[in-house]
Amino acid sequence: MKTKVLLVIVALSVSVCAWAQRGVRIAYVDMEYILENVEEYQQASDQLEAKAQKWKLQIEQKQAVIDQMKKDLQAEKVLLTDELVAERQEEIQIKEKELIDYQQDRFGPNGDLVLQKQMLIRPIQDQVFAEVQKLGTNKKYDFIFDKSADVVMLYSQKRHDISDQVLRAISRTRKLAKPKGKKTDQNRIDRLNAEAAEDEMTDAMKERSDRAKQAQDAKAKTAEERRAQQLKLREERKKAYEERRKKLLEEREAKRKAKLEEREKAKKDNEKEDSDDSKESTGN
Repeated sequence: MKTKVLLVIVALSVSVCAWAQRGVRIAYVDMEYILENVEEYQQASDQLEAKAQKWKLQIEQKQAVIDQMKKDLQAEKVLLTDELVAERQEEIQIKEKELIDYQQDRFGPNGDLVLQKQMLIRPIQDQVFAEVQKLGTNKKYDFIFDKSADVVMLYSQKRHDISDQVLRAISRTRKLAKPKGKKTDQNRIDRLNAEAAEDEMTDAMKERSDRAKQAQDAKAKTAEERRAQQLKLREERKKAYEERRKKLLEEREAKRKAKLEEREKAKKDNEKEDSDDSKESTGN
């Protein structure tokens, strides 16, 4: 434990030196405090505690049976043969082993109680971790510790505690529990629930605003697409008109050239005929 504390102090010292220019932002959360204020965890924890009490009662009953078997054997031992005594002792040993196995199955390191508690805590821990990551990124924290973990916090100012901020984020999807303590705690939980409700309203208003903006953008996009389509049709019509006009001009020019060529040919033919007629007249 001392080694862990020393490592934390060294890490903080190095970090302070490295980031002295801009200042180190540190915060912490209290996982136990958060879990105690999540109704889902409290209800499941109560159910798990009821199971644990039932298992303990079963263990006590099994132990009572074994104790009674030992007493009976001790009282009847003088009347039994060595073989019967050995059989009774073996039966007691089997019962004791079964009891030890049952205790391990229920309360051992990998027993039902530990596993079910882990299954109960893990979803909330994952959500807390996700919210802590968001807070750390958005508010630019350099370190966020868990007060209930192995790291020993000898002193911490309350202003560094962001547990309520995490609870507020969690309360959007999980109902907060009514504390068993003072009225001020209830007021705090009510405030967190109210803030979460306000956040939901804000989120709903933001969602409606986003939808309205999306609809407006879609409408503007549709209008823009319609204008673009109209411009495209206009350009296509203009292009088609220009092509028709060009074709007509080419046809007209071709006809004009054909007529000119025809006239030139006719003129040459006439000149040739006149020349031939003149030669004939001279010959005569």
